[in-house]
Amino acid sequence: MSARQLSDPGLVGMLDDALTRTGCPPERIAIEVTETAVLHDIAAATAVLETIKSLGVELDLDDFGTGYSSLLYLRHFPVDRIKIDRSFVGGLGASVADTAIVASTIALAHSVGLRAVAEGVETNQQLTMLRQMGCDFAQGYLLSYPLPGDQLVPWLQHQLPSRLVVRETRPVRSGEPPSRDS
Repeated sequence: MSARQLSDPGLVGMLDDALTRTGCPPERIAIEVTETAVLHDIAAATAVLETIKSLGVELDLDDFGTGYSSLLYLRHFPVDRIKIDRSFVGGLGASVADTAIVASTIALAHSVGLRAVAEGVETNQQLTMLRQMGCDFAQGYLLSYPLPGDQLVPWLQHQLPSRLVVRETRPVRSGEPPSRDS
């Protein structure tokens, strides 16, 4: 979601209407918000995000670790996941600094009751390291290139169980780290 979309006064109504019209369970929707989108007016952005969250929609803080990366966001914004930027994931195993940043970000997310998503996973080594670090989710070209909607279900049906692990999810209580099984 861009800063312009976040500041649109009709956003929450449009989202609520779309959920009602489609019957889509709100917890199946995740909206990604970049750090830069909330910087323009932190108080207003927080209010909008809290209202969106009250609808039951999940929120991801995208590109965490780039830009201004304030820990203040983790305390004030009602996000469910931190998305670790691909620029750090790309250095896993090759850069001591990138590896430490990714491991620390995963630990930080868990310590404040959030889940961690690694962006830009392109190698089996990266995926293995992320699993060892306890990362909750991964996305990237290793798993799939972007697909048109009509190709998604067939792609999911043909994946090997070892590549895509479906895990039971449970809500994370504030202050409780997610379990390794969820």
